Amino acid sequence: MLARSMLSFALLLAAACSNDGGKPSAPAESPAATAKANEIFSQRCTPCHGPEGRGNGPASATLTPKPRNFHDKTWQSQVTDDHIERIIQYGGSAVGKSAAMPANPDLTGNREVVAALRNHIRTFKRD
Repeated sequence: MLARSMLSFALLLAAACSNDGGKPSAPAESPAATAKANEIFSQRCTPCHGPEGRGNGPASATLTPKPRNFHDKTWQSQVTDDHIERIIQYGGSAVGKSAAMPANPDLTGNREVVAALRNHIRTFKRD
């Protein structure tokens, strides 16, 4: 009985001290997922967001509002990973933003590639 109580306490303590708030962790990024994410970013995101994610791609000139500049430190510090992943999968209108940001329904359910795309977007905050 005491051993079971100690085990229960240890499990509760471990859960309380975790940084993920009990959310399941994203799958580890495989080299294949990273390569696919880079390919998708180049083909689908670059026309509007630009190759460096500054919101200045060739299609951005005709868009209102302008595409997000992923180097914006304020945005990077305020936006959640979940928000980035939702907009990647479901488009701008799904999160109250511009419908000009299209959905990527082929990525829905492909957590590893979506996480790799999110991580790619997060790399721009290092500048």
